[in-house]
Amino acid sequence: MNNNNIFIEKLRSAGLRPTIQRINICKVLFDRKKTFHFTINHLKTLLQEKTDQKISQATVYNTINALTKKGHLKEISINSEKNYFDTNITSHHHFYNESTKELIDLQDSDIGKINIKKPLPGKKIKSIEVLVKVANNN
Repeated sequence: MNNNNIFIEKLRSAGLRPTIQRINICKVLFDRKKTFHFTINHLKTLLQEKTDQKISQATVYNTINALTKKGHLKEISINSEKNYFDTNITSHHHFYNESTKELIDLQDSDIGKINIKKPLPGKKIKSIEVLVKVANNN
């Protein structure tokens, strides 16, 4: 599947020049059928495995941050030290397995009704996304 034109448009819309390295980043991110959850370090490892291009850490960070800011990726903060990114930008929920460090999608139908009782003056709820942290039973 050749989606280079789509990748070029995503990069340009994020204010980035579509270099070969950035197109390769987009291929790893978006040229797949299922949602892709990743950390920057995981992505860097995949890029080293799947491409013969040298891609700097700065290029990876800058590309991911620009694509996230433009809305092509979603950032999910697990804790103050760990952020994941998600190619599924729709409103949805996640399980985070603390043992395996895996992020798993949950759909709205997987979660019961959520009732927020505390209003924030002058604010309107845009979306609610639940992160459920789980660990293996030992």
